[in-house]
Amino acid sequence: MQLRIANRISRMSLPWLLVISCLLALATSTLAQSGGRQTSERLAQNPCSSKQTCHECIQTSACAWCSQPEFGDRKRCFQPSILTDANRQCREEFTIYPQNEYTVLQNEELSKASKGGAFLSGSTYESSSHQESSSGYDGGFKEAVQVAPQHVNLKLRIKEKYRLSLQYAQAEDYPVDLYYLMDLSKSMEDDKEKLSLLGNLLASTMRNITSNFRLGFGSFVDKTVMPYVSTVPKKLKEPCENCQAPYGFRNHMPLNQNTTLFSDEVSRAAVSGNLDAPEGGFDAIMQAVVCREQIGWREKARRLLVFSTDAGFHYAGDGKLGGIVKPNDGHCHMDQRGMYTHSTIQDYPSISQINLKVKQNAINVIFAVTAEQIAVYDRLREHVEGSSAGTLSNDSANVVDLVKDQYSKISSSVEMKDNATSAVKVTYYSSCLEDGPMKQTNKCDGLKVGTLVKFAADIEVTNCPANRDEWKQTFQIYPVGINESLVIDLEMICDCSCENPGNAGYEERSEKCNGFGTYKCGICECDSTHFGRTCECDSDNTHTDRDQAAGCRPDNTTTVDCSGRGSCVCGVCECEARPHPEEKISGQFCECDNFSCDRQGGLLCSGEDHGRCECGKCVCLPGWTGLACDCRATNETCIPPMGGEICSGKGECECGTCRCFEGEDGRYSGRFCEKCPTCPGRCAEFKECVQCQVYKTGKFTEEECARNCTFVPRVIDVVEADEEKDENLCAYYDEDDCRFAYVYTYDENGKVEIRAQQDRECPAQVYIPGIVLGVIGAIVLIGLAMLLLWKLLTTIHDRREFAKFEKERSMARWNAGENPIYKQATSTFKNPTYAGK
Repeated sequence: MQLRIANRISRMSLPWLLVISCLLALATSTLAQSGGRQTSERLAQNPCSSKQTCHECIQTSACAWCSQPEFGDRKRCFQPSILTDANRQCREEFTIYPQNEYTVLQNEELSKASKGGAFLSGSTYESSSHQESSSGYDGGFKEAVQVAPQHVNLKLRIKEKYRLSLQYAQAEDYPVDLYYLMDLSKSMEDDKEKLSLLGNLLASTMRNITSNFRLGFGSFVDKTVMPYVSTVPKKLKEPCENCQAPYGFRNHMPLNQNTTLFSDEVSRAAVSGNLDAPEGGFDAIMQAVVCREQIGWREKARRLLVFSTDAGFHYAGDGKLGGIVKPNDGHCHMDQRGMYTHSTIQDYPSISQINLKVKQNAINVIFAVTAEQIAVYDRLREHVEGSSAGTLSNDSANVVDLVKDQYSKISSSVEMKDNATSAVKVTYYSSCLEDGPMKQTNKCDGLKVGTLVKFAADIEVTNCPANRDEWKQTFQIYPVGINESLVIDLEMICDCSCENPGNAGYEERSEKCNGFGTYKCGICECDSTHFGRTCECDSDNTHTDRDQAAGCRPDNTTTVDCSGRGSCVCGVCECEARPHPEEKISGQFCECDNFSCDRQGGLLCSGEDHGRCECGKCVCLPGWTGLACDCRATNETCIPPMGGEICSGKGECECGTCRCFEGEDGRYSGRFCEKCPTCPGRCAEFKECVQCQVYKTGKFTEEECARNCTFVPRVIDVVEADEEKDENLCAYYDEDDCRFAYVYTYDENGKVEIRAQQDRECPAQVYIPGIVLGVIGAIVLIGLAMLLLWKLLTTIHDRREFAKFEKERSMARWNAGENPIYKQATSTFKNPTYAGK
């Protein structure tokens, strides 16, 4: 009996036990998932925690690696600036936290060329003597120094900027080499004659700028193949009257101080001829730039190449028209006579080749071309570093002034550039000649000889190149057109020494890794058949148990393996693969991802230009901040272009934009809160004065106008308000129903300025009697026209009806004599007085 009762009770309570068990399981799962999310959020706030190797760790800004043996399951990559358990438990001798290192190798003071060497004092050079022999520098001569420092060494971590300072000052009496490269086709014959007469003037003008000046001369025509020149034997010898044989390029006179020789060489040079309009100027520029010894370019001199022509140019690819397919190699090919030997062998150089050689040889190209070609060469100079363009008169009579003006423009500005690789980002800052904070720019204008300009360069390694040889590289920061530079020996800190053979902390087939892996920086790198923290797992014999599962959880507060986003295999998390290939789940416990960061406008971290998603948190690029990197880090965008307070003092700068206030007068608006459409203006205040002063109308008499009006409007034809200048447009109608308009604004001193429209806009006068008479006349004419139309229509209708009647009568079938029912009338006459007798 008792057994049956117990069984009955057991059967009755079984459903309730199942329900209770399900509720307990659901609660446990919810708590576990909540704990997993909290753990993931906590780990996501630290970008170092997800890094599994030493090189990944130090390639993350502000992260350090602990290579201490037997460190347990604690995070080896940590932030030293944040106090954590890893900071306290990792001993200092095992902490790998490389710092940026900057070493100056050469830093000569800025100076001008002299025997004793005069150095900068303050912002200008001290005067000293300067001598140079025609053959070169003498024994005690000191070259000018225009860039300081000259050579530095920099060790830099990835994505960490280092700011270094450099100075530039243009040396007084700096040497100048000017090579005049002239188009000697037939159309330039008068220009050649004028240049031969101006040679001495050109030299004397340049010597007023520098006493150390040299001048050279070269010419060009085009390739001596069809279709550029005529290949008829007679034409090859004399393509035109009094012309010499065509050629590609010729160096008539290397750089020399003898200006008389320059005039003679220009005078002796004969013109030639070709067939097509463009010339072979690119061939000549290439040879004049790369043939440094033949041309005579000096190492320490400002090099000017004046390119004079009245035509366009052939460039890479045009040589195929003449059967020349070999690309230009960018090397010097000049014989002892100064002739270009590969004119018919190599194609024309490309614009990028010209730009590259000009940069490598620090040459300023001045394109002196005629007005018809200036637009083409203006576009060309944008692609050739350090070049400029000027308009040449038809006979080159203004060449001296042109060269002087262009040299003045070149020497009065400095532009800093570099030849760093794509893995290195260099950003320049300078205040130029102004006092105050530096702003982002690499160019300063308005310089004079001896003016000191300070630049700051932020150098950042954006990524480690795949080729380890590129982790050490040398690049230059240089002023355009000056053969001086700051040489930077850059060493990228991309890995740890304990990850390389031969260093402490590196053991191949280490016992710490059960002989199945390499011990590096405190962790095991297992071979292809093993895995686990100490390579304890065999890929051919995997199994899971409670101890191994613990290795897939960050701590004992959660029972969820791999943050619920992966599988625990032999104590190691294998994270899930996302459907989208660019979305990755990573981290030791699959706690990180690159797709769950805040978004703005549908873009992750507001787009690649603003930030990147790392471990569930946006890492903003310089200049941006906010959870989604959608806010500008400065208030510069809230300051009006003409200066002044932030948001014009009428709002607050939030996230790089102005949030305008609503005042007692009205609500402010506009990009800088500079507008207030609802605020009362001063239009009515100036109305009467504008009327009496400009239009002689209104309620003010002439005496009242002079007594009450303190301003005099400026009368113009048409009045328009410029909102960017905070101008206010006012318009009214006067007693004559005429519209008049004026604009008022304020000058820099706060004084009101008014511009009034010269003529009022009045409605046209209406002549009432004329309108009445016109309407009456129109009615009469319309009536007469309608009567005439009615008469015409009636006449036409009557004529049509009569014609119809006549037609029907003519078509009748029987006439009066043939009608069978027709009986002729019978008449009887009887004489009453006749009795038959």
